[in-house]
Amino acid sequence: MGMIEKQRIAELQKLLGEAGIDYYIVPTADYHSSEYVNDYFKMREFLSGFTGSAGTLVVSGKEAGLWTDGRYFVQAESELEGSGIVLYRMAEENVPTIKEYLEKHVTEGQTVGFDGRVVDAFFGKELEDAFAGKNVTITYDRDIASQLWQDRPAMPASRVWIVSEESCGMSVTDKLAKVREELEEEGAAHLLLSKLDDIMWLYNIRANDVECNPVALSYTFVSREKAVLFPQSEALTEEAKAYLEKNGVLCEDYHHIAEYLRGCDIEGKVWCSSADINYMLYKLVQNRAELVDRKNPTELMKAVKNPVELEHIRECYLRDSVALTKFLFWMKENAGKIPMDELSVAAKLDGMRAEIPGFLDLSFPTISAYKSNAAMAHYSATEEHFSVIEADGFYLVDSGGQYEGGTTDVTRTIALGAITDEMKLHFTKVACAMLRLADAKFLYGCTGRNLDIVAREPLWECGLDYKHGTGHGIGYILNVHEGPHSLRWQYKPEMPETKLEEGMLVSDEPGMYVQDSHGIRTENIVEIVKEDKNEYGQFMGFRHLTYVPIDLDAIDTQYMEPSDIRKLNAYHENVYAKLAPYFQGSELEMLKKATRAVGKD
Repeated sequence: MGMIEKQRIAELQKLLGEAGIDYYIVPTADYHSSEYVNDYFKMREFLSGFTGSAGTLVVSGKEAGLWTDGRYFVQAESELEGSGIVLYRMAEENVPTIKEYLEKHVTEGQTVGFDGRVVDAFFGKELEDAFAGKNVTITYDRDIASQLWQDRPAMPASRVWIVSEESCGMSVTDKLAKVREELEEEGAAHLLLSKLDDIMWLYNIRANDVECNPVALSYTFVSREKAVLFPQSEALTEEAKAYLEKNGVLCEDYHHIAEYLRGCDIEGKVWCSSADINYMLYKLVQNRAELVDRKNPTELMKAVKNPVELEHIRECYLRDSVALTKFLFWMKENAGKIPMDELSVAAKLDGMRAEIPGFLDLSFPTISAYKSNAAMAHYSATEEHFSVIEADGFYLVDSGGQYEGGTTDVTRTIALGAITDEMKLHFTKVACAMLRLADAKFLYGCTGRNLDIVAREPLWECGLDYKHGTGHGIGYILNVHEGPHSLRWQYKPEMPETKLEEGMLVSDEPGMYVQDSHGIRTENIVEIVKEDKNEYGQFMGFRHLTYVPIDLDAIDTQYMEPSDIRKLNAYHENVYAKLAPYFQGSELEMLKKATRAVGKD
């Protein structure tokens, strides 16, 4: 184990020595900072043997180190064995960050290198600041490691398809006009976009170049008079070409973006977000023009769904809720009676979603976690490591789908048999947390940080907490995680806060995790709506999009306030009203029981 990777590291060290590079950084990333990475871009995995979805390799002439987070410590320790690569456990005491490691080890006159296409400009700028005045060279124009990957998979180039205006509710022409208004207001003449979901939204197109994210590898450069899209030529159908031409969009080849930016006319400021563009392109433009480094204007536009999108989304979530509810009923009925494990039941749920009209793909790989596995918030069962499911304890499933009418995300935890009083306490408090936030009323101008405490309060009252955000934005036939808004309690300067706007979608997903015992998460997606307006201002609220029962077998009303009981009963009354038309016979009886009122004598 690890001998192949040890040899690859040695070969890379030789290449680095020949190139005069003292430290070389290999992140887990494509050219667009996508959440999921296609096999073509898995250079870090090829070199290190570590298969986790997050991690960064740093190689010097003397050693190699891999940084990853707590989700992957056990996996990384196993997969790195024999490779000679040192594991750096991120966020652990006395473990340096990559930046701190380099600041300590890189000496005067040395060179730090990386492929500038897979390192975002924000991190690149951090390195610039770290080495300022230290006579350290940063080189970013060579993919040194690619020389070692002889059988590298092909770059994905799926066919581009068009989202009709009847589905997305806004034309490309109108979207470009809104972008140009933002450029004018900002005093910029151009916008350079590398963020794939922003580009897809702007041009009403989709593809399948990134797992679970219906996007096409591309860039775009928008000026006040011209819009240029850079897709892979082989990805464009004749229909797509005609569509883009009709909307006044010029097309250049994806691989010519750098050449184009070096040679095109650039007068005035260029708007690009260092958090969302790779370092190579950022430096290229910085050498030619003054930059406006701000979040992409398209991100907020995309986050606020229009009435047409919302109409499709509500119907989409209802169909998705029906499928998940039927799956959970099946689990409750069959656990312990038929053979099942984390992988087999996930495959069953995925198959049920695939039968929903308009299904395109999963929105992320299904998290199917039994008992203590669910204590790892982002656990992933594999063919080598999975648990058999029995009629005992908690089962957690976090899943979602991509449909022609929207993108879904939902988590439920159910009791399959005996659970302890502590588990009931945790489950009940998590349910109260989700419902309290969904029922919150707030003045316009609030951000997610203002509201996060509403969800955490039931847990904080018991001295409990969960170590992840409470909510994230959701795309429309796009990425299941999108910004710029989120629900988090901590202040982080690198994460600018965004006002919550009518038409935004956000997840409401508190949880509770006890190592080696159990994990609980209850997640609904909610739509932000306007409530009443008076002399105090415009009040806002949330409307449920997810209608799936909360497992009453795990609820203990002694841990609930009367208002929490009312919220739970009101939610279940709505669940029954929404879902009943899709159920019949024994399943309808199960739905009635699952949504019955509790806490009443």
